[in-house]
Amino acid sequence: MQSRVDVIVATGTPAYRALKQSTSTVPIVITVTTDPIRDGFAASLARPGGNFTGLSTGLAGFNPKFFELLKIAVPKLSRVAVLSSSFNPAHPPQIKELEAAARKLGMRVLQVNASAPDEIERGFAVMTRDHAEALIILGDAFFVQQIRQIAELALKHRLPSLYSAPEYAASGGFMGYGQNIVDNFRSAATFVDKILKGAKPGDLPFEQPTRFYLVINRKTAKALGIAIPQELLLRADKVIE
Repeated sequence: MQSRVDVIVATGTPAYRALKQSTSTVPIVITVTTDPIRDGFAASLARPGGNFTGLSTGLAGFNPKFFELLKIAVPKLSRVAVLSSSFNPAHPPQIKELEAAARKLGMRVLQVNASAPDEIERGFAVMTRDHAEALIILGDAFFVQQIRQIAELALKHRLPSLYSAPEYAASGGFMGYGQNIVDNFRSAATFVDKILKGAKPGDLPFEQPTRFYLVINRKTAKALGIAIPQELLLRADKVIE
């Protein structure tokens, strides 16, 4: 890298991949990743071993949980769209995981790629055309930027939707389930402090969340014609009225 920096804080798998190709010496603090081992950024969570460390979402192998939550809300659910990004190398293995889980449940996954706002628009048209009954949005920095657009389009196309961030429900989405990502950015500062004081990133264990939050938007549920089951309400950490 041309500029001399002591540490880099980064968000998003495409950014991590680019940094990995650029440097093997500058410490990189990852703010959000599903599986740093699978994606090649760490030898193990306890001892990453290279120049990467940071925070994991803890959602590796956890995506099938989204089916469970959606099916409680929509018991006859059989066809689920999954919004992914063609630029995110972490998405293909997650799609495979979801497809395997869907087969066990007798459900079908419809993958829709989008990497620009107009592609998101077209993606929802495809979901409607192919009779999707619900939507799972995979974690992606671009989708976070477009979170309100996605929520509005999901409502417009009458798709109960779930994203792996509680904030999605506050933006008008039906359900958000995952860790509080804001906490990750606070924790990233702790990693930076340790590295600046001499710690090696390869010796700093990746942190995983200790709690997941389920947030439900009742107003969106009503607009979708969904009476939120008591089982789901009891699981919710927050219900937005």
